[in-house]
Amino acid sequence: MKRNASAKEKVEKAIGEYNRYRAPEAKARLISFGGKSFEVEFTGSFCSTCGFYDYFDDFKILLEEIGLGAKIAEIKEIDEGAAVKFELLIV
Repeated sequence: MKRNASAKEKVEKAIGEYNRYRAPEAKARLISFGGKSFEVEFTGSFCSTCGFYDYFDDFKILLEEIGLGAKIAEIKEIDEGAAVKFELLIV
């Protein structure tokens, strides 16, 4: 259980860092966190010259930089953004 709490704290830290440098163009918000996966909503105007999916890859790289391995499992496009499910590689 403590490991999951630590992973959730890392996800929340990554979201804070992500929003610090990318908002309001792109903003991340934690939707749910389970034992082996979590879902993040990305909203914003997004840069028209950047690839839409690059924003999610950037978040994955940010997670790796703070010591949390994850892969993108599913992307659901929604109004003004996407809901992205990530699966943890190490729990």
